[in-house]
Amino acid sequence: MVPPIALVRTLLVAAFAAVLAFAPAHAQQAMTVTTTTVTWTYDDAGDNDAAGYIDENAALLDDEGLAEDADMGATRRYAPSATLATLGHAKAHFGPFAVVDDSTIRMAGDVTSATPRQFAAMLAAYPSLKRLEMIDCPGSLDEEANLILARAIRRAGLETVVPSGGSVRSGAVELWLAGNTRRAAPDAEFGVHSWADETGREANDYPANDPVHAEYLSYYREMGMDDAKARAFYALTNSTPFDDVRYLTRDDMARFVTLN
Repeated sequence: MVPPIALVRTLLVAAFAAVLAFAPAHAQQAMTVTTTTVTWTYDDAGDNDAAGYIDENAALLDDEGLAEDADMGATRRYAPSATLATLGHAKAHFGPFAVVDDSTIRMAGDVTSATPRQFAAMLAAYPSLKRLEMIDCPGSLDEEANLILARAIRRAGLETVVPSGGSVRSGAVELWLAGNTRRAAPDAEFGVHSWADETGREANDYPANDPVHAEYLSYYREMGMDDAKARAFYALTNSTPFDDVRYLTRDDMARFVTLN
């Protein structure tokens, strides 16, 4: 189970607004979105040498080939367009979800403690939904709720899709993994980093045998990864600090799970 200390796993773009004059996607204002960018950086070396988990799993990362990939987005500009922000025409809205027709949902925005209930209400109102398009998904403000939502997506048998221009980051990557089938456009982006608890401690601040790690490893296995890939993917996400981001491509994700 997730420990009593709350976990957060989101790229808080909105938190930089006052400094960078950046309009987040959910603000739905086009005047600055297309001209202002936020540049995220990461250091592959990191400062996690003292943390046991990455050391234990470094060989798994090397086996996947990710450590040798050229320029994995060492700097990446994120500036969603107004089209992504508005999600287009919708029949109904349920939190970050927009029902666009009887079979398709589009998602933009963070997962909060209310999101699983909103998802359940949406399925009750539109039981024929089959496809979840993830347009602009920064992550979760409530990690326990995020994993509840992810398992609900899997139980519903939904296909998860990151369309062209789409972006899933942080805890939203777990939601995409939950798809009964998964698809992603060639230019889809997947941003990963470590989770952090409410005290600021990150994954690599916990001992390698701490039960908190088992929650994620169990989830990845539940979503179809074998044990080696689950450990490698978890180590990969935690090799980047919470306040940074590492961008992966569609092909990178295909090394861990089957894409359709």
